[in-house]
Amino acid sequence: MIGRLQGVLLAKQPPQVVLNVGGVGYEVDVPMSTFFDLPVVGEPVTLYTHLMVREDAHLLFGFATETEREAFRQLVKISGVGARTALALLSGMTVTDLQHAVKSDDSARLVKIPGIGKKTAERLLLELRGKLGAAEAGLTSAAETTDHNRDVINALLSLGYNAREADWAVKHIPQETTVTDGIRLALQRLSKDK
Repeated sequence: MIGRLQGVLLAKQPPQVVLNVGGVGYEVDVPMSTFFDLPVVGEPVTLYTHLMVREDAHLLFGFATETEREAFRQLVKISGVGARTALALLSGMTVTDLQHAVKSDDSARLVKIPGIGKKTAERLLLELRGKLGAAEAGLTSAAETTDHNRDVINALLSLGYNAREADWAVKHIPQETTVTDGIRLALQRLSKDK
């Protein structure tokens, strides 16, 4: 089993990257959450990996953190959820957001991810309950957002922003800000970033 690769980034073609490790170029599929955190081509990088062996292919998946890899492994164990669906899910939301959706039984958040229908979302919530580690031990970052920030995030998601962008935009909104002002501030922050 290949558990980790450390080498030089040779190419980036979403969702795949090529990593040079000791003169061997490994093709690795990564979720967009990992892809966005990668350095420029030619720089060193470390990926936690999961090797999937099928009759017709050996597929290598890479993740920026062990938490992401563990979430991927839990997702592919679920009936009807393949590697592509798991990657799409981790591309559309952070592990913390997934943990929060499972803990709060929020299927509406999951169906916003392309390829996830209502039945699949409900199966995910049922199967992942208690299996995402930090979900039960105490959530961090975006999952600790207040109801106020959650409303702002939901508004941004409905406007077409992804979970990563929405979480980033609300990080510095003061707690006393109203939801309407929070949305305005988040949109201003997102427009400056573009």
